[in-house]
Amino acid sequence: MNQELVRIVDNIARDKNIDRESIFADLESAMVSATRKYYGKAEIDVQVHIDRTTGDIVAFKEGVQIDIKQLGRIPAQTAKQVMIQKIKADERQSVYDEFVERKGEIISGTVVRYEGGSVIVNLNSRAEAVLPKTEQISGQSHHVGERIRGMILDVRDMTSAVKIILSRTHPEFIRRLFELEVPEVAEGIIEIKALAREAGYRTKLAVISNDNKVDAVGACVGVRGSRIKNIVDELGGEKIDIVRWNESSQELIANALMPAKCSQVALCFELGGATVVVPEDQLSLAIGKHGQNVRLAARLTDWDIDILTPEEYNLEVEKLSTGLKNVEGLSPTFVDKLIALGIISVLDLAEIGAEPLVKEIGISPELAAQVIKTAEELAKKQPADAAVTIAQSLMGKTPAKTEADSQAQQ
Repeated sequence: MNQELVRIVDNIARDKNIDRESIFADLESAMVSATRKYYGKAEIDVQVHIDRTTGDIVAFKEGVQIDIKQLGRIPAQTAKQVMIQKIKADERQSVYDEFVERKGEIISGTVVRYEGGSVIVNLNSRAEAVLPKTEQISGQSHHVGERIRGMILDVRDMTSAVKIILSRTHPEFIRRLFELEVPEVAEGIIEIKALAREAGYRTKLAVISNDNKVDAVGACVGVRGSRIKNIVDELGGEKIDIVRWNESSQELIANALMPAKCSQVALCFELGGATVVVPEDQLSLAIGKHGQNVRLAARLTDWDIDILTPEEYNLEVEKLSTGLKNVEGLSPTFVDKLIALGIISVLDLAEIGAEPLVKEIGISPELAAQVIKTAEELAKKQPADAAVTIAQSLMGKTPAKTEADSQAQQ
């Protein structure tokens, strides 16, 4: 009996998470290779069997039993090299199978070193992961020995090792953090319907509760902000806005632009755009620093959002109304119908084309074509008008001042 061999196989199987039968098969294959090399014939018929219970080894060459222990040192070295290669391949496959099933999960590990800006994270005794520079949160730094959490973004079976790629910038990382910190999210009571993120700066989530007794926003924030604080601390101070999901796109857009308050939301389904009117004192809040608030709101709602003050909105409507007044055959309510379709400016009208006017408003194709032609002509003039306005402002003149100057010169 060779119980020592059985014990070694069991230890390797346990430590490296490799199937016990695979190790025995690798041993038999290694011994076959060593025997063929000893006799110098690759095509020779060699069979080796290891008893899985006793560890006894039985070998046959061309149907004749041989004592494999008598082959000598060189075949033993050959068997050793083959065995090492096969066990490494089995271990690599075991690591790959384990982590490929865990893609999208959050995993923690210890920072062991840096390699060209990438952080190498030790996950366990068998595997290391890579946190690339592009997947690290801007402004955060990590030191050796630090415990770090990341989402398994990808698992690749390379030639020599399994490459596990982590991410801390992916939007799904936020979702997984909420599942860890908010039990209601993990249980499905609260659902994260949409998510938009600019890693390191700001994230917006739209949430809904499937239980009338549970407040979605309140549960995510926690008592005195305890739950959201843990997530913000994990992200190094990244701001997180939690808004209520609504099936109504108008309500959802208004919620998404919070903390700014919206006066009016007009949707243009043909263009996939939304015009949002906000008070003058809410304009900078709605747009956000470097346009961040409106940009994230647009990604969260999947609508192109244009923010206007009441004065800008009225000016666009006035330009639209004035520009179309000379088109014969249009009813007095035509502009009101355009506004109801979310078409606020001549630029929108020029882009939308004639077909929606025929289908939605009910005018003739000929009249619709004339309206679009007029809108396109007006749209071409707008860049020139804007350039004149900018030039006048640079010279310190308003349009009113320019007209007065002209009259004085005459």
